[in-house]
Amino acid sequence: MLDYNPFSLEGKSILVTGASSGIGQETAIQCSKLGASLIISGRNEERLNETFLQLEGGGHSMIVSELTHKEEVENLVNKVDTLNGVVLCAGIGMTSPFLFSSRDKYDSVFEINFYAPVELLRLLVKKKRIGKESSVVFVSSIGGVESFSLGNCVYGASKAAINSTMRFCAKELAVKKIRVNTVNPGMVNTKLIHNGAISEEQYELDMEKYPLKRYGEPQDIAYGIIYLLSDASSWVTGHSLVIDGGVTI
Repeated sequence: MLDYNPFSLEGKSILVTGASSGIGQETAIQCSKLGASLIISGRNEERLNETFLQLEGGGHSMIVSELTHKEEVENLVNKVDTLNGVVLCAGIGMTSPFLFSSRDKYDSVFEINFYAPVELLRLLVKKKRIGKESSVVFVSSIGGVESFSLGNCVYGASKAAINSTMRFCAKELAVKKIRVNTVNPGMVNTKLIHNGAISEEQYELDMEKYPLKRYGEPQDIAYGIIYLLSDASSWVTGHSLVIDGGVTI
């Protein structure tokens, strides 16, 4: 059948956090093209609205939310109905040599990259906002899991924590028929990496380490997330999907 598509998201309600830019934005847009109804969340209303205007189809909504604020997280959870998919994409980066990585730097990165998404997922499950046969996807990284580059200890530690917690969640939530996985990207062309910490010349040299000789684009990661959200991956849970242009080989 020409219209057969095991990756279709028709009839699925999907929450995407960090949807105002980068991977989160592209994931929301691509999910809408495959028929999902989106609830998008981010802390910047103007940029979140830019994403909202690019969504295809209907039945979408947006909720401005700062996920490090308890009241705003609870408000987000209370506003959503039964979800079929959750993409936890909000995050920040940090480049800091270990000797300069004081406790406050770990706290600031873990607050956004680890504590916020984990607490949001806990509340969504506790308040029965995630239906059976649903899928949760954390956006993690090869950093701290598959790759250990200089100056990446704080960021990498937060992503290693996400990957570990994902496996515990996958095991504990399987009884509820909720699948939990991560995608682990290599370097992706988003605002997160172009923050002035590394020169364009250094980026060019780093790309040479990648067998495919380029960094990823947000849609490269979005397509992997869509696979994990779709029924095509119904027997996949507790898995870290590496999407890295081959750099970890």
